[in-house]
Amino acid sequence: MITINAPLKGRAVPLAELSDPAFASGMLGIGLGILPEEGKVYAPANGTVKIFPTKHAITMVTDDGVKLIIHIGINTVNMEGKGFKPKVKDGDTVKTGQLLMDFDIKKITKAGYSTETPIIITNHKEYGGVEMTTAENVTPSDMLFTITKNKGDDFS
Repeated sequence: MITINAPLKGRAVPLAELSDPAFASGMLGIGLGILPEEGKVYAPANGTVKIFPTKHAITMVTDDGVKLIIHIGINTVNMEGKGFKPKVKDGDTVKTGQLLMDFDIKKITKAGYSTETPIIITNHKEYGGVEMTTAENVTPSDMLFTITKNKGDDFS
């Protein structure tokens, strides 16, 4: 079993409740949204990260092979990096709980964007199943997803 922690502190919501149709429809993968209470993103697992050039999103491949997108806000690509301060670089290996990014919630909302943050598993079809937290509020030490591998896969 693979555990992915919440990368932010806030309220967990189903993707279907997000305002962006691409995320809400599950087109990019399955997951949850988090309505952040603070402007900090932490590594949800051990793995390798990449920061989008516009700094509004982080992709990650965990040591277990899970591919994640942490997309800070909706349409925040239009901010062109303003209000986002990465604490890691492309290709960095990170540990669970490590600070990846600071972001300015007030700056995002003042610019007219939502801070809804989708956490997407893009390669979920490679696994036997994904269970999502039922907790309403999450912190970075809380389990967000539990992923089961397919039968016959090595759990080592």
